Amino acid sequence: MPQSITMVVAKGTVAMWKFFKRSAMLSAAILLSTGAYLGILQLTGNFHEVLPGQLYRSAQPTASALTDYIKRYGIKTVLNLRGSSQREWYKDEVAATDRLGVQHIDFRMSAMRQLSPEESEKLIALLHDAPKPILIHCQGGADRTGLASVIYLQQVANIDEETAEWQLSLLYGHVGLPFLGAYAMDETWEGLEKIFGLPS
Repeated sequence: MPQSITMVVAKGTVAMWKFFKRSAMLSAAILLSTGAYLGILQLTGNFHEVLPGQLYRSAQPTASALTDYIKRYGIKTVLNLRGSSQREWYKDEVAATDRLGVQHIDFRMSAMRQLSPEESEKLIALLHDAPKPILIHCQGGADRTGLASVIYLQQVANIDEETAEWQLSLLYGHVGLPFLGAYAMDETWEGLEKIFGLPS
């Protein structure tokens, strides 16, 4: 092979190597940034205002955080998507809501299992009828809480579907990938879209 061709091939190989190296570094930076963001969400309680005066969402709050949310935002109902429990977090939560005169509702869901149409109807009825503002929470505030927030916005508050769906996104810690267990929440919503006659 002539020397000039060898040099061109060598330069091309070096350029390709640099491209792959930069791509790998960029991918690693994105993964690290995403991991840091998800970690910050959990450390800060993943609390968000969904619809002012109507709906708020969070990860499992401590008793003091729950008391603060109730007082600061005038919460009238706490909807616990983890179900009742004998564990301390549950006892503390019920004690805080009782002490502050706030309605406490348990609705057991699993992020790893789709809701049936009947369960979805029951959840919609709870969201519709519960005194507002409502604080919805699960353990991490990302998956079950995300689905319930989408349902509330779209079915109770009549917010457009595209806007509502942001509640079930990485913005709030939900990673909607088909090979992850929590994708059951995305599948539940897709099934409900068909039942509701939504375009997507």
